[in-house]
Amino acid sequence: MENFSLILAIVVVTALAFDFTNGFHDTANAMATTISTGALKPKIAVAMSAALNLVGAFLSVEVANTISKGLVDENGIRPEVIFAALVGAILWNLVTWLVGLPSSSSHALMGGLIGATVASAGFGAVHGDVLVTKVLLPAVAAPVVAGLAAALSTRLSYTLSKNAEDEATRKGYRVGQIASAGLVSLAHGTNDAQKTMGIITLALIAGGSIAPGSNPPTWVILSAGLAIALGTYIGGWRIIRTMGTGLTDLQPQQGFAAQTSAATAILASSHLGFSLSTTHVVSGSVMGAGLGRKGGAVRWSTATRMMIAWVLTLPAAAVVGALAESVTDLGDWGTAAVAVFLVAASAAIWKLSRREVVDSSNVVGTEEPAGVVTAAIAAVTPPPAGPVTVTDDLTATIPAPASASASASAPAAPATDPAATV
Repeated sequence: MENFSLILAIVVVTALAFDFTNGFHDTANAMATTISTGALKPKIAVAMSAALNLVGAFLSVEVANTISKGLVDENGIRPEVIFAALVGAILWNLVTWLVGLPSSSSHALMGGLIGATVASAGFGAVHGDVLVTKVLLPAVAAPVVAGLAAALSTRLSYTLSKNAEDEATRKGYRVGQIASAGLVSLAHGTNDAQKTMGIITLALIAGGSIAPGSNPPTWVILSAGLAIALGTYIGGWRIIRTMGTGLTDLQPQQGFAAQTSAATAILASSHLGFSLSTTHVVSGSVMGAGLGRKGGAVRWSTATRMMIAWVLTLPAAAVVGALAESVTDLGDWGTAAVAVFLVAASAAIWKLSRREVVDSSNVVGTEEPAGVVTAAIAAVTPPPAGPVTVTDDLTATIPAPASASASASAPAAPATDPAATV
């Protein structure tokens, strides 16, 4: 730690701030379905998720190594470049949180890093093969695979429980959903906390504090795990509402299937070192679970907005990272200007969020209206089995008795005006 300069300290603090935003931005990935189905109360859910995120941070460093050793050329990268990358990632996280869109914090970080690196050292400093094989291809495949797995799991869950008592089935799947939500939280810590570990390790290498090729030091692993756990505990309620009730309506069987499929995909990718977006995986599994239930549907208007945000995340963060790097390249005053801008922009976004407060008390209280496709699907969905009540229809179609009609047609008695009797 002999070369731990002021700029390096700023980079580490900013990286942990990003990790904090990653935590509350991605809380929905683990707990939105658990909260929306009533398996856990909101505050208990986020506390459980925070604890398991911290544990997951210690399980592996493969994803951290992908960030610190594989994505960009670590030789010649200055700490200011990494600071600029974090600025792009944090601002994108905050903007998408403000509008309640579950975009990818992972892609925001990598987009900011790529943009800042290109602005500093050119396109040759970015390892294109790693970008394609470990970032872009998983980003496309992950939600599709998780969605198909969740759809099949949902069908299987309903098939296995079709002869069981409804209330007992719901209780059983809610217990299973709590376990699967814990698994997703553990997987999230294993995957997402490592990205901050990787970026801090890269900064330490760039600043000369540790040797190139080093694994994340223990204090880096601990601090990254604590930061993401604290952010998770704060709870990104806006995104939880979108994921839990704005995308589709989930029953306990669907929530269990969605979370189990997502956790399996995330843990497998972490083991292979893929810097996978947990947001993409969980969103895909939630949509798959929504379509897997007979009569279920997805609010495609919300899903479309989410997908647009996914496509824009990496390039948007890259542009902001490149612009920030251009300013920091002007010297210490440029770095200070970027830091002031980051703080001011973050404060402005927070102030805007206070206009409509979303917290644990109203996170499941508002549902987004169904889109055109969902309405069309609902229109052709067969009615549920069981007795049909026709009282209202008969009342509306059978004419009233003659006596009732006569009394209805009789002139009404004049109303007495209290003022006229005075």
